[in-house]
Amino acid sequence: MAPHPLYLSAPDAVTLVRRLGLQHCIAGMAQNIRDDFLRWPDFDKSARVANHSKEGVIELMPISDDTAYSFKYVNGHPQNTAIGLPTVMAFGVLADVATGLPTLVSELTLTTALRTAATSALAAQTLARPNSRVMALIGNGAQSEFQAIAFQHLLGIDTLRLFDIDPHATAKLVANLSGSGLTLLVCTSTAEAVQGADIVTTVTADKACATIVTADMLAPGMHINAVGGDCPGKTELAADVLQAAKVFVEFTPQTRIEGDIQQMPADFDVTELWEVLSGTRTGRDHDDQITVFDSVGFALEDFAALRFMHEAALTLGLGQRLALIPHMADPKNLFGTLLGGAHLAAIEPLECMTA
Repeated sequence: MAPHPLYLSAPDAVTLVRRLGLQHCIAGMAQNIRDDFLRWPDFDKSARVANHSKEGVIELMPISDDTAYSFKYVNGHPQNTAIGLPTVMAFGVLADVATGLPTLVSELTLTTALRTAATSALAAQTLARPNSRVMALIGNGAQSEFQAIAFQHLLGIDTLRLFDIDPHATAKLVANLSGSGLTLLVCTSTAEAVQGADIVTTVTADKACATIVTADMLAPGMHINAVGGDCPGKTELAADVLQAAKVFVEFTPQTRIEGDIQQMPADFDVTELWEVLSGTRTGRDHDDQITVFDSVGFALEDFAALRFMHEAALTLGLGQRLALIPHMADPKNLFGTLLGGAHLAAIEPLECMTA
């Protein structure tokens, strides 16, 4: 076993995605996420630990099975872009359960965007009507292009109806997706954007109890992929949207605190995505049913994404070994690392002072 974990930097992650291709990476993560959801009982699961401030939130997201452990550090500070920082920044660790030895230390800012898009597309494959082709994309910030590419290549979406309260964000998205083959329609409101949409994806950042989608905007058979409501006091859907829909979540104890369902009674009925994937419970019951995936982001998805990035980095020869753990010839002699190789016995004992 390598004594030092592999370190995958942000530039290395960019190189990895460029070499394998964005579509391939999202599809690979989606497959890993599906595989790991299908072995849901194997995982030691808990809701993430969050520290909130008026500016944003910092979170730790741990999970493990009987062989590997992972955690993610991630923040959400919507005002960061005004000072030149991303709204979301993240890094993560994979470790060996048998020894506790870290095996991977990785950037997760780019990787989180990929795994979130992969999870959204996996849920929509499971819940949306077959042959959905038009998606409204509400919120055109850092996550939006990844969602668009995931839905284009994993579901066959060919038309995007776009809206953001910041027109510069929409212009950025249109420029980035030019040549993608997607038809891009810029709209002037959420209400306009959702007209004729098979799928509505909301990816907004403001830390506020918002009602971006209301019941009067719904159409029979619509699937709503609600991504932006992901911490206490932060929502995107009006309560009457949830009441009109069949609602699916990742990990119920976490979503009841953080998701759009935080505004609903504690006994509001939801179905966990793994239950549908495993055939334990049904997904969409009929074509006219409205479905909602109340996505907050769960540690299992990062576990799956870190597995993908680790395996890909090893295959491509990317990353470097990080001297994170002290090297000791004698694993019981940590103090000896301070002596430049000298043995503790070489230190002369002090004479005892007597009166």
